[in-house]
Amino acid sequence: MLIELHGSIAEVIFHNKENYYTIAVVENDEEQFTAVGFLPAADRGRTYLFRGQWKNHPTYGEQFSFTEYQEEMPSTYEGIENFLSSGVLKGIGPKTAAAIVRKFGEETFSVIENEPHRLTEVDGIGEKKAAAVTEAFIAHKEFAEVSLFFQQFGITPAYTMKLYKIYGSDTIRAVTENPYQLVDDVFGIGFKKADKIADKMGIDKNSDYRIQSGIKYSLWLYVNEGHTYVPQKLFCENTAELLEVGTEQVYDMLVQLAFEGEIHIENLEGRAVVFLMPYYMAEQNVCKCLIALNNSGLKPIRSNVDQLISATERETGIMLSDNQKYAVKSSLQNGASVITGGPGTGKTTIINTIIKIFENNGFSSAIAAPTGRAAKRITETSGYEASTIHRLLEYYYSEGEDTMRFGKNSEDPLQYDVIIIDEASMIDIMLMNGLLNAIKPGTRLIVVGDADQLPSVGAGNVLRDMIDSEVINSVKLTEIYRQAKESLIVVNAHKINKGEYPSCNERDKDFFLLRKKSEREMLETIKSLCVKRLPEYYQGCDAIRDMQVLSPIRRGLLGSINLNKELQKVLNPPSEELKEKAFGDRIFREQDKVMQIRNNYQLEWKRFEDFTEGQGIFNGDVGFIQTIDKEYNEITVVYDDNRFVKYDFSQLDEIELAYAITVHKSQGSEFPIVIMPVSWFPPMLATRNLLYTAVTRGKQAVILVGSDNKMHAMVDNNRITERYSGLSVRLKAFLEQ
Repeated sequence: MLIELHGSIAEVIFHNKENYYTIAVVENDEEQFTAVGFLPAADRGRTYLFRGQWKNHPTYGEQFSFTEYQEEMPSTYEGIENFLSSGVLKGIGPKTAAAIVRKFGEETFSVIENEPHRLTEVDGIGEKKAAAVTEAFIAHKEFAEVSLFFQQFGITPAYTMKLYKIYGSDTIRAVTENPYQLVDDVFGIGFKKADKIADKMGIDKNSDYRIQSGIKYSLWLYVNEGHTYVPQKLFCENTAELLEVGTEQVYDMLVQLAFEGEIHIENLEGRAVVFLMPYYMAEQNVCKCLIALNNSGLKPIRSNVDQLISATERETGIMLSDNQKYAVKSSLQNGASVITGGPGTGKTTIINTIIKIFENNGFSSAIAAPTGRAAKRITETSGYEASTIHRLLEYYYSEGEDTMRFGKNSEDPLQYDVIIIDEASMIDIMLMNGLLNAIKPGTRLIVVGDADQLPSVGAGNVLRDMIDSEVINSVKLTEIYRQAKESLIVVNAHKINKGEYPSCNERDKDFFLLRKKSEREMLETIKSLCVKRLPEYYQGCDAIRDMQVLSPIRRGLLGSINLNKELQKVLNPPSEELKEKAFGDRIFREQDKVMQIRNNYQLEWKRFEDFTEGQGIFNGDVGFIQTIDKEYNEITVVYDDNRFVKYDFSQLDEIELAYAITVHKSQGSEFPIVIMPVSWFPPMLATRNLLYTAVTRGKQAVILVGSDNKMHAMVDNNRITERYSGLSVRLKAFLEQ
């Protein structure tokens, strides 16, 4: 049973502008009490009816914890004046508020709402200002009604505010008619949350709106697992189970959505499959563009290719193997080509050779990678300036469409003779589609990557599909360079890839297994390695910048979330000199290592040296917190040692600590020292190619912490989760036409 208490806000102790969590002193004629709960407008003088329960806080004593609130419009002269001067109506300060109340008294609100022209009778208020005051007052009343209505359905004030900004005075009607439209319209409200709201509103489980929204939600679940499509029979069965409706109902709505153009159904390799329309269109276009590149005429190379390779070998002093020469020739002679191979097989050498040959022949070339870290590494190892694919394509944020667009496309293509894409295992179907849209036929596209690494985080299996199709000319490098053979990291990576157990702890080598039995021992060992043992062993090694702890998982004692909390305690502990900001269950502290966890094309950055500006921080970018400014509610993060970004406190859900990251997030990066726990992990994660990917991230040393049995189990587990991706099938079909 909820208790009701009336009162006016006398003092605001705390108010979070992000989620509206409020601690305020409230008073009425009989008492003064502390109210705690979520309140959008926490201004002195505002009067509310609160519903909640008394609770005893161990530190702050008795507090009234409210779960519902209802604003009450004041009726006394003083109350009306306090309300008007509280800031709720922009443009009215204390003096104007007092003048309005003196003029209209208890009729003030009626005048504002129904006779706005009369406000001009008050000195300092013209027609324009009077209209603005009335508009703000009506909007305030509307929002109060909307907020009160949605409290019964468990919609927080923060989400209510988002809804009102989208639907305005039509909010209640729009949401009650179809709460599932919130999934498409409001960021942060997914199908499950909308389904709960709909259930409280009494929406039938068999509602067409529900089944339609559930189908799209279910398809997105598959996309988020990396699939571009899903077999129709499997999809209908799983979605029917998820929604607790009949399979026939799902199928009927599926057909309707296909007619409306939101999804695509087709027969692929003898079975009906379902695509979300953007992924079908992307897959079709990628196939078409690759075939066009393959079949188009190429700008001729002036000299004999063998002579060009020999001249480059003399210039660089690096002799290529026959297989490497073949890879170079393939890239020179084909419109689209793939070069794949593991560590130490000379992919970088081949890239350098190719660029030099094209350069000597007067060809213009560009080199790019999916991530900023990968691009930076290419620049360091090759000497050629590389960029991210996004920057190559001149991405920008389109405010009108509320989405990201590429400036370079089929209408304004890239003006290069050659485009080289490295770390191609990370490219998903949507990014590949954007890239190929901007490459005109006659351009040579050279795709380089390690097909045995984990596939892209986004949907699709682009590199593997290009190779498997046998339509795109592909060369696999298998011979390990002589210098690379001296590294156990390289040797062991190839062993793991072949299903052989790695060699560990050899004298003066770079691959170690520290044998520990319990997860607690593993955790303590990892902390000890970072704080003491490795910095002492590798002189000049920075525990934060030069070491990277990787984990196959996010949750659990050895997951990246807990590892980050534990490593932050020992690598960047609390200090009076370091400011910090709590955000949810995380604490951000100055000097912390952090990672951007989703693409944000609007975030602005500046360079230290010349203050040049740019936009865009991407999923996987790693930086360091320079300052935390609680006066301006912002955190400054420095990326690449020379770009700084200011995050408002409301944006802190975009970053997380990065002392430990998942193996998936490490793709495209190299770190001097890699440390990874080897314990029991879910079989779908404790796989050979995950271990292979983790090991190939290390440059100077790889240290596994765990047991031989668990390491061997990962090598033995060659489980590769099937990705439903149709690119290879489409490429083969084009070849057979």
